Amino acid sequence: MAEQPTPLYVRLAAEQARRLDQAAASSGKSKRQLIEDAVRLHLPDDGLVVGRAELHEDAPEVLTAGEAAALLRVEERQLAEAAAHGDVPGRRIGAEWRFSREALLAWLRSERTPAG
Repeated sequence: MAEQPTPLYVRLAAEQARRLDQAAASSGKSKRQLIEDAVRLHLPDDGLVVGRAELHEDAPEVLTAGEAAALLRVEERQLAEAAAHGDVPGRRIGAEWRFSREALLAWLRSERTPAG
């Protein structure tokens, strides 16, 4: 039998909330999953874990539009428009966009400036 969830309401500083949003977007996990993982890791039944732990996971090579937008720190709509115009490397699969993390980072590093 699954345990019933208990509502948890917290206020975070704007920077911490932004970091949680970014972690959720880049990991593909919900904020709830990230918090549950942190509680499991840092608050085990036998007491508080003192020290620093990193909650980094290997980033996926293929990104959704939301993940790629979070990586580039732009709105998803702006990224989709830029990709549709060929300004940003990406591939449309059906109705959705997919982006290569490596290609996006290489594009960012390029010294080519947009015409106009």
